[in-house]
Amino acid sequence: MRLNQKAVAAGALLLPGAMAWGSLGHITVAYIATNFVKDDTAAFFQGLLQNETEHYLAGVATWADSIRYTRWGRFTKNFHFIDAKDTPPTYCGVDFERDCKEDGCVVSSIQNYTSQLLDTQLWPWRRSQAAKFVIHFVGDIHQPLHVENVAQGGNGIHVKWERSELNLHHVWDTSIAEKMLGGIRRKPYDAGFNWAANLTGEIKTGKYAPASKLWTAGMSLEDPISTAMGWANESNAIVCTHVFPEGPETIVGQELAGDYYEKAAPVIELQVAKAGYRLAAWLDLIADSASGSTQPVAIDEL
Repeated sequence: MRLNQKAVAAGALLLPGAMAWGSLGHITVAYIATNFVKDDTAAFFQGLLQNETEHYLAGVATWADSIRYTRWGRFTKNFHFIDAKDTPPTYCGVDFERDCKEDGCVVSSIQNYTSQLLDTQLWPWRRSQAAKFVIHFVGDIHQPLHVENVAQGGNGIHVKWERSELNLHHVWDTSIAEKMLGGIRRKPYDAGFNWAANLTGEIKTGKYAPASKLWTAGMSLEDPISTAMGWANESNAIVCTHVFPEGPETIVGQELAGDYYEKAAPVIELQVAKAGYRLAAWLDLIADSASGSTQPVAIDEL
């Protein structure tokens, strides 16, 4: 389903306010997915989310973050990550049994809310809520520091970023992506839409076209844990290669907006592209299963 750029400004009036990946990453992932889902999938989720605009995915992409610190939503706080108890940079790896907390993690949550989406016995509002979680968590699992335990996923590592002092997690969540786009001027939906359009082109016919054919390899709705663990380990490997390749202690207090940014920016772009493309394929699988289709998932060639 192709997005109509002229509708973004009008559609933005229907979108929730930005929360401060960060909101930009999640919104971009959602818009990329919107560009690749099949028409039947779009209709299915537009109905479930009760939003017939082209922003039906982007409009709920940050909802899971907006409720995690509320009295009702605090039970979801551990669902956004899995704490890999590895030892980067000497060893990076995620183990589900070892690393997923007793009350859940991003891997088990993708499984749980996917199963809820497919459960036609649940009330529609429950399945709609499950869709919002799935859309968000597929984005989260592609952020390397959402699959790492060191210093609470980098939250405890203080660094410098231009004229600010930030934690490393925030830099990977937000700062690098916003710098790549030259700033977003408090318009994450416009910025996300445009970034998604660019990445969609790169996936279809540009630099990501050859590799993207492998991004959904092994994806199985029958085994969401294995599927999500594949994504988690892929993201976690980046902790060793790019997040702190010389060890977490070497990055403390360092300025990251220079050489570090130059090396990290292409990685973040790739992860956002993968997340959006995979989200589209995952939603296609869900919609096909819900409609009783036995045809294999196919990414729409638009």
